[in-house]
Amino acid sequence: MKTKSNTHLKLRLAIPVALTVTLAISATAVFGQDVYQKPPQAIQDVLDALPTPQVSISPSGDTMLLSQPPGYPSIEDFSQPMLRIAGLRIDPLTNGQSRPRYSIGYTLKEIPGGDEIAVDLPAGAELGSARWSPDGKHFAFTNTRSDGIDLWVANLAGEARQIDGVVLNEAYGTAIQWMPDSRTLLIQRIPSGRGAAPEESLVPTGPNIQETSGRSGAIRTYQDLLETRHDVALFDYHGTAQLAFVDTTNGRVTNFGSPGLFQTVSISPDGNHVLVARLQKPYSYLFTHRSFPRMVEIWDRSAAVEHTVAKISLQENVPIGGVPTDPRSYSWIPTEDATLLWAEALDRGDPKVEVTHRDSLKTLAAPFSGSPAELFRTENRYRGIQFLADGRAMVTEFHRINRWNRTFLIASGAEPRLIWDMSAQDRYNDPGRPVSTTMENGRRTVMQNGNWIFLAGNGSSPDGDHPFLDRLNLDTLETERLFQSAAGSYEAVERPLGDSGTRWITRRESKTEPPNYRIRDMSDTGSIMALTDFEDPTPQLRGITKQLVKYKRDDGVDLSFTLYLPPDYEEGTRLPTVVWAYPREFNDAATAGQVAGSTDRFTTIRGASQLFFVLNGYALLDGATMPVIGDPITMNETMIDQIVMAGKAAIDKAAELGVSDPNRVGVGGHSYGAFMTANLLAHSDLFRAGIARSGAYNRSLTPFGFQSEQRTFWEAPELYFKVSPFMHADKVNEPILLTHGEADNNSGTFPIQSDRMFHALTGHGATARLVTLPNESHGYAAKESVEHTLYEMMSWFERFVKDAQPIGQR
Repeated sequence: MKTKSNTHLKLRLAIPVALTVTLAISATAVFGQDVYQKPPQAIQDVLDALPTPQVSISPSGDTMLLSQPPGYPSIEDFSQPMLRIAGLRIDPLTNGQSRPRYSIGYTLKEIPGGDEIAVDLPAGAELGSARWSPDGKHFAFTNTRSDGIDLWVANLAGEARQIDGVVLNEAYGTAIQWMPDSRTLLIQRIPSGRGAAPEESLVPTGPNIQETSGRSGAIRTYQDLLETRHDVALFDYHGTAQLAFVDTTNGRVTNFGSPGLFQTVSISPDGNHVLVARLQKPYSYLFTHRSFPRMVEIWDRSAAVEHTVAKISLQENVPIGGVPTDPRSYSWIPTEDATLLWAEALDRGDPKVEVTHRDSLKTLAAPFSGSPAELFRTENRYRGIQFLADGRAMVTEFHRINRWNRTFLIASGAEPRLIWDMSAQDRYNDPGRPVSTTMENGRRTVMQNGNWIFLAGNGSSPDGDHPFLDRLNLDTLETERLFQSAAGSYEAVERPLGDSGTRWITRRESKTEPPNYRIRDMSDTGSIMALTDFEDPTPQLRGITKQLVKYKRDDGVDLSFTLYLPPDYEEGTRLPTVVWAYPREFNDAATAGQVAGSTDRFTTIRGASQLFFVLNGYALLDGATMPVIGDPITMNETMIDQIVMAGKAAIDKAAELGVSDPNRVGVGGHSYGAFMTANLLAHSDLFRAGIARSGAYNRSLTPFGFQSEQRTFWEAPELYFKVSPFMHADKVNEPILLTHGEADNNSGTFPIQSDRMFHALTGHGATARLVTLPNESHGYAAKESVEHTLYEMMSWFERFVKDAQPIGQR
C-alpha cells in the first residue's frame, strides 16, 4: 500500500477518521460518529476472494494478456488528496485520474495452447490498461507511483522496460496511443520546468463573478465544477500537457508542439497528421470541461497547423435533448489515409425544430485546402458510423421521441440503402452489432468476408439471453445464423481469428462453471479448444439457485424478475424477501415486457451487491421490472401508479410460488432505484422497509429534467412535485435506510438530496437512518465502505423485515 503525503492544495474532500451515521427513531435525532463494521462472515468470505483475471487479446489474435485485478482498495487509498474541478477528479500527487482502476500483474499466453509467461514488473506495481501496438508485438502501459506515472513497454517474451525521463500526464486527455508504425508512441507528459502547483491566497483579490448571455439553455445539475480563480489555476496546472513522440526501440523522446489542455488528440490512419482539440478560455463555472470553448485543428508531424476545423464556443445554450451547432463527433475515416469526418446540425441543434433533415455528415481530405464534401444527411439525429474495409459505411440515426433507430448502408455513387428500421428498445428483434476487426494501421473497421459481414448479439428472448453470431449478406440483406449459445450455458463471441469467419474466440460460462475462453470452429467440424482454465473463486455460491420468473401487472403488462434462493433452501419454505429494482421508461407495453439477462450465467458477487441477501437467508427478486410506459412527453404523469402496480405484482407472484412471506418483504434500489424505493414507501403499504442508496428525492433540485423527463420544472411543476418523495415525506410510514457517498459525482444525486430527505423524514416522525460514506462517489468502492454498507443493509432488514411481526400485530 502506498502512503501519499498531504499537500498544500485546496481540496474539496475532507479526510475522515470514521463513518458518519445519523439515526432517527420516531421524532428524535441522534448524531454521532461510528466505526466501520463488517457484514456476516459468509458475506465477508466472498468479499475477500481475489477476482478472476481480465483478458485482452492482441490485434493479431495470437496472444492473450491476463491482467490480475487487486482486491478492494482500502479507505486509506480513498482518503488521498483529490481535486474536484471542471467535472474531473484529479490526484494532485500523481497528476493522474483519482482512484484509477489498476492491475497488480500481467501474464502473457500464446494462442492457441501456449505456456503462460509472467511479465517482469517492479514490486508493488499499479498497472494501467495495456495498449497493444497495431501489429500486436508490443504493448504499452503505465505504472503509477506515489508521486508520478511512468511509461513502460513490453514485448511478447514478457520483457518490460521503463522509458526513462518520461512522467505522464493522465489528468486530462489520452496519455498514450500508438502510431500506425507500431514503433512510435504519441504521449502526453508533464511539461518540463512546470514548477510547483499554484497556492491559494488566504486573502481574496475580488469576488467570483458569473454572467449569463441572455440566451436560454438547460443547466444540468453537474458536480465537481470550477468555482474560483484558484480552481481555474489548478485546472490549468494539472491539465496542461506536453505532447511528445517516443521511439520505443531506443527510448528517444521528441516534443511535439507547445503545451496545452488537449481534449482530443487523434492520429490520422497514415500517421502524417494529428487532429487536436485544445481548450480555450474563458472556462465555465456552470458546465464541465466537455462544454468549454476549444480550437479544433489538424497538425502535421512538425506541429504546424494545416487546417482549422472549428473554433467552438462555450456550449451553454444547447437545448434539452439537443446538440451543439458547432462541428461535433469529429474523427478520421479509418479506411483512408487522412480524411476527416464530422457531423453538423441542420436544425440549430434543437429537436423541437421541424426540418427535413437534422444532421449533415461532412468530410475533408488532405491537404485540407478544399471545401468540405457532404457524405450523408440524416432525417433524425446522427448516432454513429461504422466503416467497412471496402470504403462503404453503416450510418445510424436515432429518433429521440420514438426511441427509434434506422441504419443505412452508404457507398460513393450509390443510393443509401436501409438495412434496419426498428425500435431501439426492442431486444427480441435486435439484429446484433457488426463485428469489427483491426487493420494494419491499428484502426477498427467492420469485418468482411467478401460481401458478408458478421453480427454478434445478445439473443434476447422470452426465455432469456442466448448470444448468437450471424452473417449478413450486403446484397440480399439476408442473414444466416452461424452460432447460438445453447440452453444451460452462456457463450458469447469475443472476436474472430482470421478473416474467413470460421474460427472465433468465445467466452463461455454456466451456472456452475466460471467464465473461460475457448476457440470455437463455426464450420462443419465444430471443434472446440480451451484457452483458459480459471477456477471458481467463490465455490460457496454454487448452492444458490436462480430462475427466471414471468408474470403480469394488473394492466396486463408482462413483467419478470430473477428469483435467487439461498444454498440451503428447503422447498415450500416462505422466506423474508427483498425486491431490488430500477425503473425504466418505454414507449409501448410490448418492449417493456421483454426479458433481459440470463439465468445460465455464472453467479459472481462484487461490491455492495443486493445478491448478498441470499447468503443471509432471503429470497431475492432481482431486477424486478418496473416499467413506466406511455407517451415520452407525459409518461411520468402515471409513474407512481405504475411502479406501485409493478411492486404489488412482484410480491403476489413470489407469494404464489410459495417462496416468499408477503408480510416480510423489503424493497431497495440504487440511484433512480433509490428514488423508486422512497416513492413506493410513500405511496403504498406493500413493503415493511426500504433501502435507498445514492438517490435524488427532490426533483426541484434537478429542474432541467431527470432520466428521460424532457420538461423542465417550470413547464411541469405539478409533475416535479408529484414524483418527488421529498414532497411526500409525511406519508412514509415504513423504516427507510438512506446511504450516500459524500463525494458523489453523479449528475443530480448530490449528497444533499439524502441529507434533506432525512431531515424531512425526521420532522414527520419516520423511522429512518442516514449513512454517509466518506470519500465515496456514486457507487461505493473502498473495502471498508463496501463492508459497512452491507452491514447496514443486512442489519436494517434483519430488524424491520426478517424479524417483522405480522402486519396485524405491528
